[in-house]
Amino acid sequence: MNWRITYAPLADGALRRMSSRDRFEATMKATIGSDPYGHGSDQVGKDRDRREATVAGAIIRYYVSGLVLTVTVVRLIAGP
Repeated sequence: MNWRITYAPLADGALRRMSSRDRFEATMKATIGSDPYGHGSDQVGKDRDRREATVAGAIIRYYVSGLVLTVTVVRLIAGP
């Protein structure tokens, strides 16, 4: 099952500035987009749907919505 990945404005701005954007988006689709609770992600706080992970050298914080099968990246810190 593939989850739709969306980006909040702050994360979208960081995504647009990434030099390795294509590689990052492909890795997001193959990892978080296929299993948002796996791939080394960690729960943030007490909410299982609030997650953090490192994907293709970038740190992301995201929310999982099971009702509409969407992962929303709210913070993205690109690596070097």
